Amino acid sequence: MNAPAQTAPAKINFVQGLHMALDEAMAADENVIALGEDIGDEQGGGVFKITKGLSTKYGRHRIRATPISEQAIIGAAVGAAIAGLRPVAEIMLMNFVTVAMDQIVNHAAKLRFMSGGQTNVPLVIRTTTGAGVGFGGQHSDMLEAWFAHVPGLKVVMASNPADAKGLLLSAIEDDDPVILIENILAYGQQGEAPPPGYRVPLGKAAIARAGTDVTVIAYGRAVNDALAVAEAMAGEGVSVEVVDLRTIAPFDEATVLASVEKTGRAVVVHEAVRAYGTGAEIASRIHEELFDTLKAPVGRIGSTYSPVPFSPPLEKAWIYSQAQISAAIRATIDFKRRA
Repeated sequence: MNAPAQTAPAKINFVQGLHMALDEAMAADENVIALGEDIGDEQGGGVFKITKGLSTKYGRHRIRATPISEQAIIGAAVGAAIAGLRPVAEIMLMNFVTVAMDQIVNHAAKLRFMSGGQTNVPLVIRTTTGAGVGFGGQHSDMLEAWFAHVPGLKVVMASNPADAKGLLLSAIEDDDPVILIENILAYGQQGEAPPPGYRVPLGKAAIARAGTDVTVIAYGRAVNDALAVAEAMAGEGVSVEVVDLRTIAPFDEATVLASVEKTGRAVVVHEAVRAYGTGAEIASRIHEELFDTLKAPVGRIGSTYSPVPFSPPLEKAWIYSQAQISAAIRATIDFKRRA
């Protein structure tokens, strides 16, 4: 058995967190493998260097560089999972999952149900995306709502490097398929290094900041924007509670509802376009369960309903802003019910 390094830095970034999770998982279980384009050391250790050094450490039979074929990557990963391995498949950019939707939606997500529980698919699909780097409309979409709508899939996204590691470890150990979404702008983000073996339970949200006046529910990069807004508004005497979902599907209804019941107000924020987004489902559940106790309608913040522009000024205008989050919070606080 190979052993991961025992010494860890005090601070890590997202790339290091994801790398540490893969290293620990592969050291602990020889059935954990990884597949993806250019992920071997001979190809540079992946476009974002998350798998750098792992093929040298564990062998090319466990870190498999693949052709440029998303259908082949996911098809092989589904087959490997059925055969008893625990594959981690990397799809370089989230828009490219469209090429493999049949394997993900009609095979990975459904095999457990269609076999009467006899066939599990312990598969992790890692993919990155996000606006703000000028990659254009075919490389920047946040498509989590597609997968959250598919029974049989879990969908997760971290807001900090420690949770990136913890979510990936938990996803690898889960017996069902998990989509792990990474934000391309977050790869260099620094955060506290977690201890060895740190895991984040799937389906469990975290209170990133406690507050009493309004709840902001977010995931991924939107959590950090919500925290910045909460800090700024604290100077105005507004107490904002921030809930980091971490798991988008199934989301932690108990934590969300308990927070909103306490504050009486809620705003849901995500980078994906606002229309038809996961925020609509969360807002609906809050309205259904807490209608009588809400002090204002649930606010929703998302990005513009159009493809992501390539032009930097248009791309900046396309994505939601911290100013929009602040305005939504103020709107819930200032809301007055009609007599």
